[in-house]
Amino acid sequence: MSTPKGLFNGLTNYGDADFARFLRMSFARSMGISREMLHKPVVGIVMTPSGYNNCHRYMPDLVEAVSRGVLASGGLPRPFPTISLGEVFLNPTSMVYRNLMSMDTEEMIGAQPMDAVVLIGGCDKTVPAQLMGAASADLPAIQLVTGPMSTGRHKGQRLGACTDCRGFWGKYRAGTIDAEEIATVEGRLSVTAGTCAVMGTASTMACIAETLGMSLPGTAAIPAVHADRLVAAEETGKAAVRLIDHRIYPREIITEKSVENAHRVLMAIGGSTNAIVHLAAVAGRRGIRISNERLNAISDETPVLVDLKPVGEGYMEDFHAAGGVGALLRELKPLLHLDTIDVTGQTLADRLETPLDWIDRKVIRSFDDPVSKVGGLVSLSGSLAPDGAIFKRAAATPALFESEGRAVVFTGLEDLAKRIDDPDLDVRPDDILVLQNIGPQAAGMPEAGYLPVPKKLAQAGVKDMVRISDGRMSGTAFGSIVLHVSPEAAIGGPLAAVRNGDRIRLSIAERRIDLLVDDAEIKRRLAEVVPPPVPARGYKALYRRTVLQAPDGCDFDFLTMETPE
Repeated sequence: MSTPKGLFNGLTNYGDADFARFLRMSFARSMGISREMLHKPVVGIVMTPSGYNNCHRYMPDLVEAVSRGVLASGGLPRPFPTISLGEVFLNPTSMVYRNLMSMDTEEMIGAQPMDAVVLIGGCDKTVPAQLMGAASADLPAIQLVTGPMSTGRHKGQRLGACTDCRGFWGKYRAGTIDAEEIATVEGRLSVTAGTCAVMGTASTMACIAETLGMSLPGTAAIPAVHADRLVAAEETGKAAVRLIDHRIYPREIITEKSVENAHRVLMAIGGSTNAIVHLAAVAGRRGIRISNERLNAISDETPVLVDLKPVGEGYMEDFHAAGGVGALLRELKPLLHLDTIDVTGQTLADRLETPLDWIDRKVIRSFDDPVSKVGGLVSLSGSLAPDGAIFKRAAATPALFESEGRAVVFTGLEDLAKRIDDPDLDVRPDDILVLQNIGPQAAGMPEAGYLPVPKKLAQAGVKDMVRISDGRMSGTAFGSIVLHVSPEAAIGGPLAAVRNGDRIRLSIAERRIDLLVDDAEIKRRLAEVVPPPVPARGYKALYRRTVLQAPDGCDFDFLTMETPE
């Protein structure tokens, strides 16, 4: 017996299937849709508009365009909402709610009648959450991203959120620009709908979704305000209908090989450190693990080829015009697994057979003329991070790659805010700033790992110094920053043992970060660590009880899969 399609999928349980079918159709007809249309195959459309999510301002237009494509191909589009996560409007951090959004996505895909689903998102945590939910629900699915912003201008300089916002804020802290100018810049950084204009987390995840095969080829980098963004949405709707008769499941697309390809692209674009955590979470939903050793091997074999901020000079609109992900994949072809498939059913080898007519080599370099001969990110281990840490060497100062310095310790976000700009702070340019207790258990792992250079050093012209934390940093940020230190301080990781004046050694060549303190003394200090109390109720209590550490994607322990199906 064939599985029912369309609105007859997954009938509500009243103990009488025929009555459930009759009642569903009765209520469906109240929507003002003809009986003929109600018998069509159904494409669900996950929509995520919100008054708190500027990145998704054009969501209604995208939903309309996807629906148009579904209707043109003989399907019935059914948009439905889920949680929407606007990065800068959530407290304490959007990362806390990524898993909740993934659960919302997974459950609504599984609970409502649909034969395939289109997932529309863009802002930092929405695409990872949707990919996680789709990977678990395992219904034929296609990811559609909202697309990046276009750039603004200030005194002849192109501006894009949010790398330039950090650059200007650094100048403001250093006293080289005044309050009036920073207020003017504020209105010129984010001038259109869409995600950050640089290769931050949102654009990185868009490129990863396309590389995994979960988005239509060529759609990752189209600007939000470009007409082709709507065309891509329409084509996504058509492709979703094709998936109903020619079913391809996320489990067939998200494989160890496609995840490795995604890591290659991550290295080549100099992408966001956050993508390491998100990829681990998406892959973990299918039981796939990429070791730190394998990550470093991929990084050492894969050159940085894309010259965009925060690593280089360009913006996402330049990347799109230069050839986008398709051009990059052609340069990386010798390093890729070419037998992976995408949502169209074609293999990567098939996709890359046709050469592009033009590639802008100022933005997407050839394999033989890279921005850097090695990838943008590396994994570290050592006595300070036994389970790993991440360093974005593409956005760091090479002179600091091999460093040893005195620790200046901040015990949490309140301590950092209170003391970082204190003129009496005992800090020198060759010191190492350490921020504890901002990991997933302690604080939800906010993007506070981008510790500001202390004000008195910034005013003296210091632009970078080594900084270490168990938190994250924005994909738009830059600097010599060690992130995702695991285990985190709050659960007794060695980071909790660091005290002011301790010596710390960083070696990118050796892939190590070490606390130069006697093991017995470290053990004695860690015995004093008391984990923070677990909230008494609600989602935050669930989060604290079940969230995993960074190497496992900070997913919930009950949502991951042990081994691939």
